[in-house]
Amino acid sequence: MARPRAGSSGAVLGQFLMLALAWGASFLFIKIGLEGFSPAQVVLGRLLAGAAALLAVVAATRQRLPRTAAVWGHLAVVAVLLCVVPFLLFAWAELRISSGLASIYNATTPLMTMMVAWAALPDERPNRIKLAGLVMGFAGVVVVLGPWRGLAGGQDAAQVACLLATFSYGLAFVYMRRFISPRGMAALPVAAVQVSLGAMIMLLMAPFTAASPVHLSWRAVLSVAVLGVAGTGLAYVWNTNVVAAWGATNASTVTYLTPVVGVALGIALLGEAISWNEPAGALVVIGGIALSRRRTPGPPTSRIAADSAGQRV
Repeated sequence: MARPRAGSSGAVLGQFLMLALAWGASFLFIKIGLEGFSPAQVVLGRLLAGAAALLAVVAATRQRLPRTAAVWGHLAVVAVLLCVVPFLLFAWAELRISSGLASIYNATTPLMTMMVAWAALPDERPNRIKLAGLVMGFAGVVVVLGPWRGLAGGQDAAQVACLLATFSYGLAFVYMRRFISPRGMAALPVAAVQVSLGAMIMLLMAPFTAASPVHLSWRAVLSVAVLGVAGTGLAYVWNTNVVAAWGATNASTVTYLTPVVGVALGIALLGEAISWNEPAGALVVIGGIALSRRRTPGPPTSRIAADSAGQRV
């Protein structure tokens, strides 16, 4: 896809805001979609809609899909780690927790990515500032969890599921850095293939995971459709354009906006309640992310963390 021109700063800003809205609203759409569908059905619907949107953009821009079997094999792994597993975990979690809380946990993705990168990539060792940012970020996670309130059964399991989802995102981004990025392929065809493979995997799993009865309503159907086309499809196009115009680090600041959008929409449209510790912990998490991304000499860990802002939420 052609990069935005330098003079189109207003258009790029508009896409950045649309990106924050699409990714922040994803948790609202998941919650509404669950009114009529099971978690697996929501994931299947969003991946099918997202794949259709991305393939349409690839066709319109006449870009070529990857051709080698090795690349498709790597992208199948990415599809599982970046789409199937975290999407299922978030959808299951939102049966038990609010959409706003799920959006807050999604903000831990850059922290999880840095942690995985430091463990898996020898050249991604943390310096003191980045390590302090990681510790601060996970301290914020503890504040969000609120362990002083005691165990809450299914709610605690749902919060752990959200953290496992962002850990899966972290594994996916590091895997992509190791096996996909060195090949220098265009971002949109890669996204189209990984989302399409995720849809195919969910279709194969559907007889076992998505066979429960549905309760169709216009709210649920429209929410899953918008979740797929916007949050899983067009958002990737907007993200690619913003990264091309502003650079990955500046574009990654969308991470700071998505939980704000998610919490605000949950309160305004679903009447969700929020405890003091949830926004307080979110601020600590965001502070840790900001600290870990400070420009310092040394390994390029911040670039991986910035790339992880392109969360498939």
